[in-house]
Amino acid sequence: DGVTEVLAHRRDSLQDKFIEVPCSEDYNSQKRFEGCTPRKCGRGVTDAVITREEAERIRRIAERGLSLGGSDGGASILDLHSGALSLGKHFVNLYRYFGDKIRDIFTEEDFALYRDVRQRIQQRIAQAFGISSASMYLTKPTFFSRINNTEAKTTHDEYWHPHVDKVTYGSFDYTSLLYLSDYTEDFGGGRFVFMDAGSNKTIEPRAGRVSFFTSGSENLHRVEKVRWGTRYAITISFTCNPDHGIGDPVL
Repeated sequence: DGVTEVLAHRRDSLQDKFIEVPCSEDYNSQKRFEGCTPRKCGRGVTDAVITREEAERIRRIAERGLSLGGSDGGASILDLHSGALSLGKHFVNLYRYFGDKIRDIFTEEDFALYRDVRQRIQQRIAQAFGISSASMYLTKPTFFSRINNTEAKTTHDEYWHPHVDKVTYGSFDYTSLLYLSDYTEDFGGGRFVFMDAGSNKTIEPRAGRVSFFTSGSENLHRVEKVRWGTRYAITISFTCNPDHGIGDPVL
């Protein structure tokens, strides 16, 4: 496991914490977009962008959506953009599967809050990396995750493997996570770990906390296995390539 350093404890209320790390070469092999493609790389944590009350409201959106399905294993996904929802060992399209009943589950206010939160996170990332917010585009997949300690049934349930977002998803340049529940209060395990040479840098989730980072292999990371309780979060990611951009979800 190496040495573990906690970058953000659950009990901390962090205004802004940013750590610069050298960029990997991942960005050299793709088309560069001036004013957006990372030249400065790193990772940040803030508890000052989204309130706990907003995080609770967003968690309720996730709970309502995931109540329609859920994985047989420990990790369930809900993507409001594509409609992807974990159901048993598979995925269904929420919008096709449930049709007009969706309006009984979600409201226009839910989607407006989602959009507002996404914009604030986007602005915070742009500020931290010294780029223009307008040059960043939301990209897929952007999704809610609900993780508990149920045994994995398929590879989709194996969320704990170390990975690099740019390798896994291709389009990602900047990744963010908004935590919707509290480490040690709502769940045990489930911390987010940056895996640096010789040491781990760990973030303890807290409702309303945003962690964000450049998506290349300078930020190899994993999530610890959840030992008890339920961990909710939403992953919101951005690309510099307008061809890979998506719009906000609409009801």
